[in-house]
Amino acid sequence: MPKLKSKSAAKKRFRFTATGKVISAQAGKRHGMIKRTNKQIRNQRGTTILTPADTRIVKTFLPYG
Repeated sequence: MPKLKSKSAAKKRFRFTATGKVISAQAGKRHGMIKRTNKQIRNQRGTTILTPADTRIVKTFLPYG
């Protein structure tokens, strides 16, 4: 059976933790910061762990992750 291909877009956007959870960047930080509250900007720093439903989707994109 041939090897499965990974989605290149998913490789650039997601990482796996040692326990198998998926890490991604926070959403809503690309533009329009003037509209956001300072509290919202602070809370969106760094990365976040995806929900179990989204994790299942990402794991289909990265079969060997």
